Amino acid sequence: MAKILVYNNQANRMETYYRGLSEAMPYITNRTLTVREFRSNSNTNIVWTSRNTMNSWNRFRTLYGRSIYVGFAFKRPWEGGHANQSQHYAGVAFDVGQNLSSADRLAMRNLAASSGIWRYVEPINLTPRWVHFDDRTTAAGYPTVRYGSKGNYVCVAQDSLNALGLATGGLDGVFGTNTRNAVLTFQSRNGLSADGILGPNTWSRLMSQVNGIGKTGTVVN
Repeated sequence: MAKILVYNNQANRMETYYRGLSEAMPYITNRTLTVREFRSNSNTNIVWTSRNTMNSWNRFRTLYGRSIYVGFAFKRPWEGGHANQSQHYAGVAFDVGQNLSSADRLAMRNLAASSGIWRYVEPINLTPRWVHFDDRTTAAGYPTVRYGSKGNYVCVAQDSLNALGLATGGLDGVFGTNTRNAVLTFQSRNGLSADGILGPNTWSRLMSQVNGIGKTGTVVN
């Protein structure tokens, strides 16, 4: 059984679901993406994503018209395996089509790019053996989050801070007082401007420290 945190973009709220690994992810139609497929090779029982991302999957899966093999999707930052500000850590990215021929992967990539469904489709020179597409919020890196913010990127921040021993009071995708205090402490310890806001500089330092460090005793499960 997995705990799934979903940022409902339309309602600006976090939603919590509990699903078995063989069940469909929340908001997925016709069971075209199961919890197991989304979790991929992550070992966690907590995952997060956004409603927009699930809806984008539904639209693209319908357009593609057949099953899509998912090699990699979700990862928690401390598990590593991706770049410091990877969209996989935010639960909005998919690496798919590893079982296809080169020609079929190219066709899928072209369809993903021309469809306008995904915010970003990786060029073939960067991912020649799979197709990467995602629903990132900003063109590069992570969006700024601060007190009052909600969403899957807040989950990334909380998970990272908790892993480093800076307690955020939980892992719920809601940027409250405890999360702000954890950010302030992190900024002070790292010589950053202590404003309690996760902007580009704080994100960069935070993710460089937590990416791939492994599960620590302070990780929230």
